[in-house]
Amino acid sequence: MFEDQYLYLWIDFFTIIFPLIFSFLPLKSPFYKNWKAILISIFLPATLFLVWDSTFTHWGIWGFNHRYVLGIFYLKLPVEEFLWFICIPYACIFSYEAVNYYAKKDIIGGKSQIISSVLVCVLLAFGLLNYQKLYTVITFVSLAVFITWIQWFLKPKFIGNFYISFLFLLIPFFIVNGILTGTGIEEPVVWYNNNENLSIRMGTIPIEDTFYGMLLILMNIALYEKFKSRSTIA
Repeated sequence: MFEDQYLYLWIDFFTIIFPLIFSFLPLKSPFYKNWKAILISIFLPATLFLVWDSTFTHWGIWGFNHRYVLGIFYLKLPVEEFLWFICIPYACIFSYEAVNYYAKKDIIGGKSQIISSVLVCVLLAFGLLNYQKLYTVITFVSLAVFITWIQWFLKPKFIGNFYISFLFLLIPFFIVNGILTGTGIEEPVVWYNNNENLSIRMGTIPIEDTFYGMLLILMNIALYEKFKSRSTIA
């Protein structure tokens, strides 16, 4: 259907197009009115993750198949990867707000501490036991530390709805990340050095990708919630 070199670009496009359109629905508080908070919550984590991505690419922990990208690279990353850190967070923040719109309240409530506790313990255990695998240890320990800081130091009200949102987001995650890692195509768009991960795949997706994505989205949501009330246009 699409020429190979445009595949990653089309993935970016289809990830953001529908959330972008629905952002302008004539609701009581349209999503686009929080544009300042949206921009901050996207671009601050993107800076961190692009440095992470570039470093891992340089170290050979993962890389990009030139067959499926335009061929425009900066810091060893294709331009589509830069767009990915705009499109994915935007779609995820929009989805999180959709959950808030329909849920009206924190469904999980106090149980979020239980979920966070289990996640932190499991992540630290697997991360530290596999300290020689860089993708595993850095991703798992980073997420465990960030959840700890969010849950028990900041003590926000949004963490429960974040977990609910993330469950919904796993559906498009498996579709998008599945294609990027080789599902339904001849070669993966993104390849991985299995010496640096657990070699556990969910279909074609390394299990670490789930928690890498969770860390990114949690950062996006935390910043969005912090700046949202300040940026709303009357």
